[in-house]
Amino acid sequence: MKSGFREDATTGIHNVGDSQFIHNRVSIGRAASIGVGNMNMKLVLRKDIDKLGFCGDVVEVSQGYARNYLLPHHLALEPTKANLKKIEVDKKVAAAERERKRAVLVGVLERLSGAEVTISAACNPEGHLYGSVGPREISRALLDEGHTVQPDQIKMSQNIKEIGTLEVAVVLADDLRTNVKVWIVREKSADEAEDDKDVATEQPASDEEPASATTV
Repeated sequence: MKSGFREDATTGIHNVGDSQFIHNRVSIGRAASIGVGNMNMKLVLRKDIDKLGFCGDVVEVSQGYARNYLLPHHLALEPTKANLKKIEVDKKVAAAERERKRAVLVGVLERLSGAEVTISAACNPEGHLYGSVGPREISRALLDEGHTVQPDQIKMSQNIKEIGTLEVAVVLADDLRTNVKVWIVREKSADEAEDDKDVATEQPASDEEPASATTV
């Protein structure tokens, strides 16, 4: 007897003895009825979230992101009428916090006006660095000068790989941008550093005036 199966065009049931084919067909049908779009869910944000939205925005995110992060951390709610009304208080708090952060950034931007930093790095005689200088090193140098700038706020197409001077963009917000001048200089050798230390510790001889004679 020839093995095989035939699918009934009306019922969609395979004409075989193994009921597993029927079970698979039903499971696949259920999965198809869910649809890819239903794997996401809509939430209203309770706080501003970078690259997602502001407080009060209704966003669509994956169920995993919603249930594993946003909801348990109280960052979002389901957009019911009650929750949309409740979120009004959160929106006022978020707006005030947004203004506070912007004021801080404006202050940073003003202090960065005309800022310059110098970074010493090891290099070969031709001036090519053995390593490279990137946003992390520049951020640290700015911090040493009293400027709070994060590495991700420093925009560079590529790291610096030779000594020299260049302008580097600092982007605090879309409308808060400036440039800082970065000097890359040759790092002194251990002997040179020791010589500088010796010179700094030497005390110059004092030219004392002889005491004047006192006449009686």
